[in-house]
Amino acid sequence: MPVLSACIVSYGNPDEVIAAAKSVLQHTPNPDFTLYLVDNASPDDTAQRLAATDFGDARVQLLCLPENLGFGGGHNAVLPRLKSDIHFILNPDILLETDALNGIANWMIRNQDAVMATPQLYFPDGRVQHLPRRKPTPYTLLARQLATHLPGSVFATANDHYTMQDEDLSQPHEIEFCTGSFAAIRTAIFKRMGGFDNDYFMYVEDADLTQKALEYGKVYLLPQFAAVHAWHREPMRDAGKFAMQLKSMGRFFKKWGIRRGNV
Repeated sequence: MPVLSACIVSYGNPDEVIAAAKSVLQHTPNPDFTLYLVDNASPDDTAQRLAATDFGDARVQLLCLPENLGFGGGHNAVLPRLKSDIHFILNPDILLETDALNGIANWMIRNQDAVMATPQLYFPDGRVQHLPRRKPTPYTLLARQLATHLPGSVFATANDHYTMQDEDLSQPHEIEFCTGSFAAIRTAIFKRMGGFDNDYFMYVEDADLTQKALEYGKVYLLPQFAAVHAWHREPMRDAGKFAMQLKSMGRFFKKWGIRRGNV
C-alpha cells in the first residue's frame, strides 16, 4: 500500500474545512496517511477552531501560517514535511464518499507514466463538473466567460472543446489542465518542481503546475473515482478576485505561451 499525504489550505469558513477533513479521514483507511491542515492566516477564528477540533485521528497535522501566502504558497508550506509516495492537493469544499485517495494512488502506482491525476468531481446535487480541460489559450478563457450568457454560440462550442465535453471521458483520459480542487501528484516530482509557483497568489496556479508536471509524464482524468466539490466560483461574483484572476492569466501566458496543447 503506498504512503499517502494530503493538504487542505484554509482561509476562513472553519465548518467547511472541518467537514472536508472529517470526510477525508473517514474514507481513507490507509494507516500510512497524513492529512495536513494549513491555515493561511484566516481573518476569523478558523485556526483556533481547527486547533480545538478533536478529529480523533493521529494522522492530522495542523500548521498555522503567520501570513496569507496564497493558495499555492499555503500548499507549498508542507513541502519539507512530505515523505509520501503520492500527495493530494484538496480544496476545503471537497467531500469524499468513497476511498478515492487509495484508489487513485494505486492506479498511479500501476501506471508509471502518470505523474498527476484528478477524479471526476460532482456538484452536491449530483451534476457533473466539467473541470478536466485542455491547455488554456486567451480565446478559450474568453469563450468560457461568454458561453454561459450566449448558449449555442461559437463561444459555447469553444468552451465545450476547452472543457473536453466533446470527448468520451468515461475512461481514463489524458488532460492538460488538472484542477487544484482535487489533484494527486507524485510527491517526489512535486518536490523536485518546488511545488507551486509562488508568484501566483491565487488562480491559474493549478494550470501552471499541470504544465510543469507534463514535463515529467502524463496527467489524467480518472472518472472511475469521484468526489463532491461545492465549487464556489468566487471570481464570477467578485470584481477584485476577477482582476486577480486576469493578472494570473497574464503570468501564465507569458510563461507558457498562447498556443494550444496536444490533447
